[in-house]
Amino acid sequence: MKPFRLALMTLCAWLPAAFAQHANHHELGAAAPAKHAHGPYAGIQDRPIKALSEQQLSDLRAGKGMSLALPAELNGYPGPSHALELAEALKMTAEQKSRTQALFAQMHQEAKVAGEEVIAAEVALDALFKTKAATPGALRTATHNAAVAQGQLRETHLRYHLAMVELLSAEQVSAYNRLRGY
Repeated sequence: MKPFRLALMTLCAWLPAAFAQHANHHELGAAAPAKHAHGPYAGIQDRPIKALSEQQLSDLRAGKGMSLALPAELNGYPGPSHALELAEALKMTAEQKSRTQALFAQMHQEAKVAGEEVIAAEVALDALFKTKAATPGALRTATHNAAVAQGQLRETHLRYHLAMVELLSAEQVSAYNRLRGY
């Protein structure tokens, strides 16, 4: 198996479980001790898509970053959203600000479409088990599709961090990192 495909499949297997665990922890709130006594996933079995919380579904549909671009953000590649928030402090020119706004709008639209693809892939994966139609071949296809969708969403966010490094000066990138606390 090619390393990229293996990485995608690993990501597909890990991310929904991590999302579910994180969402379970936050969604159960004060009721957590009673529900946790029965198991870590008690209380989430009625979700329409088992691996995605309502918050995750909302974030995917809204084109939010969901920390998918951390490799770029934390390694000196500013994101368009945060750059716009810091435009004045970064002393962005009118042209830089305009181009950043255009990049953000483009990224946001692409991320919403990619988020819907992640949701559709998770619906298909969930349906395999809900309908008792899961077979090794169908599972392989569904997890591959979910991993590819998740990878495309992540790539969408990361690609715009690359564009921002081309748009901002080295001094602005340095100031961005300092202002963001890294």
